[in-house]
Amino acid sequence: MNKTDLINNISDKSGLTKKDVESVLNSFLSEVTDALAGGDKVQLIGFGTFETRKRAGRTGRNPQTGVAIEIAESTVPAFKAGNKLKEAVK
Repeated sequence: MNKTDLINNISDKSGLTKKDVESVLNSFLSEVTDALAGGDKVQLIGFGTFETRKRAGRTGRNPQTGVAIEIAESTVPAFKAGNKLKEAVK
């Protein structure tokens, strides 16, 4: 499912217009992005938690040349599924 499919499905189930659903979805994504960029986490009880995690620096290899390279430490977004979501997927 892509974003357009999601908008269409929510619109059909809720009775809202596709334009309204798209606006709400874009606002939600923007708020989650802003929270993660600010170092916060977003917890939706039963669904899951969006958070950031530190990835340690490490030594990697250039696959073309085999030369060792240093990969810098980074912060990456992560999602941890909640219990209700886990149960629904089983």
